[in-house]
Amino acid sequence: MVYEDGSEVMIDGILLPGLFKSIEVATAAEVEEQDVEGSTAKPKQATGYEDGKINLELTLLDSEGVTKEAKLQVIQDLFRKKGQDIPAVHSIMNKHVAQRNITQVLLKNMTTKESNAKDEMTVTLEIWEYVPMTVSITAAKGAGETNYADNLSSDYSGYLENRGAAPKQSDKTEQSPTGAVQGLLDWTSGLVGVGG
Repeated sequence: MVYEDGSEVMIDGILLPGLFKSIEVATAAEVEEQDVEGSTAKPKQATGYEDGKINLELTLLDSEGVTKEAKLQVIQDLFRKKGQDIPAVHSIMNKHVAQRNITQVLLKNMTTKESNAKDEMTVTLEIWEYVPMTVSITAAKGAGETNYADNLSSDYSGYLENRGAAPKQSDKTEQSPTGAVQGLLDWTSGLVGVGG
């Protein structure tokens, strides 16, 4: 079989260099088995799908003006650039992969092999489907905190929900009860001084 240089796989818009040898895409359903007392049969419950796994194999050869090492560097920079600490999420384009509904991936493993007898290098990539997870955040209770609202009776909880608000005052310039009491005290202290 004759291979063309050009893998037919693009990652982040970059066509992977080399001779495309094979691509394998595996996906699986997640199924839980339940134990039922007194029964040997285990009912199965489908819970979702596992992330897809892609295995890609390329052969790198020297070609006009481009060495196999230069081609390897292109793939290496996609897998992990110098100084990169965290794997990046990549977009992938390939007819086979697209048919399996995989668009975003993580490059999980990269293996290279070079033999003494041949002037070629084999690159194997293990690629995992990336499905972003939606996480909902709730406030956590601090150490020793108790949520007393959980322990209230339903009658009292209903009262708290429907107790309403404080009465509204029409004249907001009216003297507050505290100010009225202070004024009364000031007035009575003035009377004590008058009679003495």
